[in-house]
Amino acid sequence: MVKQLKQRYVYNGERFTLNQLYKLAKPHMGKKDILGSVYATLDNGIPVKILFVRNRNKRSEWLAILSTDTTLENEEIIRIYGMRWDIEVFFKCNKSLLNLEKEFQGRSYDMLISHTTIVFTRYILIAWQMRKEEDPKTIGNLFYILCEDVKDIDFITAFNHLLTFSKLWRKPRFL
Repeated sequence: MVKQLKQRYVYNGERFTLNQLYKLAKPHMGKKDILGSVYATLDNGIPVKILFVRNRNKRSEWLAILSTDTTLENEEIIRIYGMRWDIEVFFKCNKSLLNLEKEFQGRSYDMLISHTTIVFTRYILIAWQMRKEEDPKTIGNLFYILCEDVKDIDFITAFNHLLTFSKLWRKPRFL
């Protein structure tokens, strides 16, 4: 996520702010939440792709996502940023709610690793409990349970069934 600071980006040989680049961005055909994208370079010459997306909280505003890999598609940049955001939330939760930095003041490396492991284990248990109680995605386990009842058939058997059904379907029907 790029903040709207005084940072300037070079586009077609001229320097622009994020607001100016947003006005110049090519509209994106497809998803309505992707407003546009533009290729630019930083002051140090690194080529970047800036993607403008609609803010979920305030639909009238936009957010900018910067990627140094200019070959990625817009959807892929958003997917990768979504994974990054999940990691940020994970660390924020561990630091503020599970006292990752405050609970322990050891100096040895082994003690730090042990404490971090304990805090991460706490997070895993809390997340597992929340998913077990609230998350509708656990209904997906029902799919796997039901799939066990269906036996696997080989290709030839499946092909024969398809041929049989296609012959039945094509038969003329008389009243």
